[in-house]
Amino acid sequence: MSIVEPQRIVFAAAGDSVNLVADAYGTLGRPGILLAHGGGQTRHAWGKTAAALAERGWRAVALDLRGHGESGWSADGDYQMELFAADLASVARQMGGRPALIGASLGGLAGLLAEAEVAPGSFSSITLVDIVPDMNLEGAAKIMAFMSANAGQGFESLEAASDAISAYLPHRPRPSDLSGLAKNLRLGEDGRYRWHWDPNFVASANRQRSSRDRVAFEAGLADLRLPIHLIRGRQSELVSREAAESFVARLPNAEFTDVAGASHMVAGDRNDAFLEAVVSFFDRLEPSIKS
Repeated sequence: MSIVEPQRIVFAAAGDSVNLVADAYGTLGRPGILLAHGGGQTRHAWGKTAAALAERGWRAVALDLRGHGESGWSADGDYQMELFAADLASVARQMGGRPALIGASLGGLAGLLAEAEVAPGSFSSITLVDIVPDMNLEGAAKIMAFMSANAGQGFESLEAASDAISAYLPHRPRPSDLSGLAKNLRLGEDGRYRWHWDPNFVASANRQRSSRDRVAFEAGLADLRLPIHLIRGRQSELVSREAAESFVARLPNAEFTDVAGASHMVAGDRNDAFLEAVVSFFDRLEPSIKS
């Protein structure tokens, strides 16, 4: 596979002055795929996936969600799910042609909310990466606890940040090259490394979770007719097999792939199997585009 060099582009967020930074892979005018990362990640989590999709003929756009990576922070510290959903719908409009969405965790929930309530018709399909509305609350709390643990004081070095990740993800081999990790951290004036997201994000997410209208969301989900593909990590701490099967059974045009050897971070744990599942789904939707 040849190297696909991305183009850095900027989108306007929905309803405020926040700019959203993205890397675009592939040729403009080809079928579009929007990739939205999970909470606490950046667009660089999708680098290998986006490049591989571009090699196969798609236009893949990996986005930094608001408050993450190089994208702007909410001025009032507000990161309610509706804002993320509106942002994704806004980017989809600017991309044109109803792109397909691949959304991991936060990105997937925001995409579902966009399609079910905020801006129906934004996407041609949705690929959910290890996320369903009825997630395991203990698993979600564990993820939030990890994100919060060093949000304020940061790390003295990249190695210290790598130590924290290895303790949290003991099943994943520790990388010898920390350049990828460096993209998810920002170096402060005090010489310490902090995660590349607004610390207000975690507090806002916890505060808003209980205030959303679950009844309206469930009603919108029931009306979804676009193709939906749920890709779950078989060792997921967030999505049980029962929850995955129940979610897919409720929707008329949904399917489910279970990836062995992967936890919640499916693409990072088993990128080969993840990419195979993604490409197989898109090939069925776009039979004229072959790898």
